[in-house]
Amino acid sequence: MAELADAIDVSRPTLSRFFRDPSTVRPGTASKIRARLEGVDYVPNFFATRMNRESTGLVGVVIPSFNDLFYTSLLEAIEDCAVARGWTVVTQCSHGSTEREAHAADRLASMNVDGAIVAPLGGEESARMLRKLSETLPTVVVDARPHGAGAALDFVGTDNRATVGLMVDYLCRTGEPPVFFAMPQLNSNSREREQAFRAAMALRQRAAEIVPVDPGVADKHGWDFEAYALEVMDDHFAHGRLREATILCANDRLAIGASRAAQIHGLWAADQDKGGRLRIAGHDDHPLSRYMSPPLTTVAQDVGGIAAKSVELLHRRVAGPDGASGFEEHALLGALRIRQSA
Repeated sequence: MAELADAIDVSRPTLSRFFRDPSTVRPGTASKIRARLEGVDYVPNFFATRMNRESTGLVGVVIPSFNDLFYTSLLEAIEDCAVARGWTVVTQCSHGSTEREAHAADRLASMNVDGAIVAPLGGEESARMLRKLSETLPTVVVDARPHGAGAALDFVGTDNRATVGLMVDYLCRTGEPPVFFAMPQLNSNSREREQAFRAAMALRQRAAEIVPVDPGVADKHGWDFEAYALEVMDDHFAHGRLREATILCANDRLAIGASRAAQIHGLWAADQDKGGRLRIAGHDDHPLSRYMSPPLTTVAQDVGGIAAKSVELLHRRVAGPDGASGFEEHALLGALRIRQSA
């Protein structure tokens, strides 16, 4: 710093103040420093400049999968909102492993991030990790509620009861009532969406039929929902089952696998305008859902709204005790996206 201050021809304290906050230096001096920094080979060390500050300017984000474009879209939206508030985002991925999820949380805590936004895997181990993390730094949970920890943590996600009900209403109005293709029980969305389907069908006084799945198939594929759905639906279609059904998939990744199975068996080749045809619908509005063949009817989650609300809530928690009283839950509504698949 002393050598750099001499090269720029300012005092070391002035240069230090400039790097901490340029607004604390007179405008003319700030302009001089900026101009002369262009002529020297120096890049401030991000971590070193924050070692003695109360805030590191970092916010951690943990997601379960980089291969799931819903989470990458959510991550992108969170990062945009965080940058607008002056934060730098540090991303960790659990890759579907509770052990790696716990390691990611510990790593963020060791980096002294200002706060964390976590899309948890779910289950008791996830809940323990979140409770431990929230004791160390402000933490907001997004997308899926952790098992047994919902009342003690801030949550921002989708109103599954409303969005699934919206899709059930559309499918019942336009054709045969749907059969529900559930997700493997990997997080709370799996349970919530199936419960929402049962409630929506009961409201319409219809039987809540669930696509049968052989035991062990879900454990075989884990978070690889497309492969799971392809195997399940290929078996059903091959045996003449559900070939003219309306299938409501718990998420779009299941619908992608189911649609691929339908293509293999030639079920999309039939005239789409005739009655008695196969219909497949999803949930989430996966970024590729509109480009499938046929394009997928689905429910779009408010990804931008989830990101904005979670960052806004975390910002309030980081601000201090006045912003940390009481935990909040925000369940956002979705929007129907009607396309050719249903």
